[in-house]
Amino acid sequence: MLSGGVVWAGPVTLVALGDSLTAGYGLEDPAEGLVPQLEGWLKAKGHEVVIQNAGVSGDTTAGGLARVDWALGPEAQGVIVILGGNDMLRGLVPAGARANLDAILTKADGRKLPVLLVAMKAPGNYGPEYKAAFDGMYGDLAAAHGAVLAEDFFGGLRAAGADPADPASMAAFMQADGIHPNPDGVKLIVEGLGPKVEELLARIGG
Repeated sequence: MLSGGVVWAGPVTLVALGDSLTAGYGLEDPAEGLVPQLEGWLKAKGHEVVIQNAGVSGDTTAGGLARVDWALGPEAQGVIVILGGNDMLRGLVPAGARANLDAILTKADGRKLPVLLVAMKAPGNYGPEYKAAFDGMYGDLAAAHGAVLAEDFFGGLRAAGADPADPASMAAFMQADGIHPNPDGVKLIVEGLGPKVEELLARIGG
């Protein structure tokens, strides 16, 4: 496998930088979390890959930025960034989240690490201006940094007919808090994100 002229003898190492959605919050079996299920999905597709779980529950984009330098160890060959959900839940201004994500991507660029940026979607209750600014920042940043973009973290659930704006349609896929997916929900999310991670791996040579 080749990346930047370097031959990698073993599996590709990706780092998933995120919050509780990445960490696997609330799941009884750690193997049912996003990172293990995603790694398993990729291996079933024939990819030699290891995904390091750098998810910290409660992290905002500012928290991700504060720890990105040590989260991306020397073995990292690509980054999956899944941040912004807690900024949105707290009603933090999108401009701040945008600046933090921009800085994270800039650090990855400095290491010549390909990035998959996974977008979150703001609900409508913050108003149309907030939603437009929040939702739009991911595509803008991905274009500016040449990152792979996954347009919606919950895209796999939408494809299965669930709507994050309709709690009743999400109930079968979510934990009791209505925020974090259960194992079945994680599986659908992985099916939605998997092809985008394959795009990331293609940039690395995996």
